[in-house]
Amino acid sequence: ANSDSVALASGARNMVEQALDTFKGLHAIISPAGILRDKMIHKMDEDDWDAVIDVHLKGSYNVVRASIEHFRDQQDGAYVLFTSTSGLIGNVGQANYAAAKLGIAGLSRVVAMEGAKKNVRSNVIAPFAWTRMIATIPIKDEATAARMDKIRNATRADQIAPPAIAMCAPGAENVSGQIFCVRGNEIFLMSQPRPVRGMGRADGWSAEDLVTRAFPAMAQDFFGVEETSRVIFSADPL
Repeated sequence: ANSDSVALASGARNMVEQALDTFKGLHAIISPAGILRDKMIHKMDEDDWDAVIDVHLKGSYNVVRASIEHFRDQQDGAYVLFTSTSGLIGNVGQANYAAAKLGIAGLSRVVAMEGAKKNVRSNVIAPFAWTRMIATIPIKDEATAARMDKIRNATRADQIAPPAIAMCAPGAENVSGQIFCVRGNEIFLMSQPRPVRGMGRADGWSAEDLVTRAFPAMAQDFFGVEETSRVIFSADPL
């Protein structure tokens, strides 16, 4: 066991060194460490922001940085980092968490790109699972209580393990740079930001033309701010 914090570079280095000493090798890292400090952005103080960023985003960086040279030297290694639909889609009251989790998706993508020639791969999982962290979410109404009961009964933490292990396993060498969502007995490959629609003018755009012409033409492809993960994943989990 190890009780170091991934929020500290020294803690991540200690974990990697302990793994190497204990197992005499290191070929895969699954890094799910996380905390919550949920507040609306207009009520969130700097400590709430920093605490979440330090554990999730900086923690993921620390773990990668502590191990990446070892993986590159042996020309083999796999990371499974953890993002969230709160970052990929958005969720009210979680600006700090969403920023950290979307940052992790970007980090993983670049690690996968930079590691490709050295057989170092990286993927992220956005999990739906009942954990001690999820259990800290305040239940303020019957709708939230019903949703929490559904999560508790249908999405277990142990259901996240097989996809995470599979992404590190022999035969999955071509699986890298991807974003997966795991919900109960379901696994989803998530899209990644790409152009949806484009417009151009030879003489350039004025602010007025953008407001009166470009934005209205693109509006049918806008993503609505009401589209939370509960809207996107509205069906009950399997």
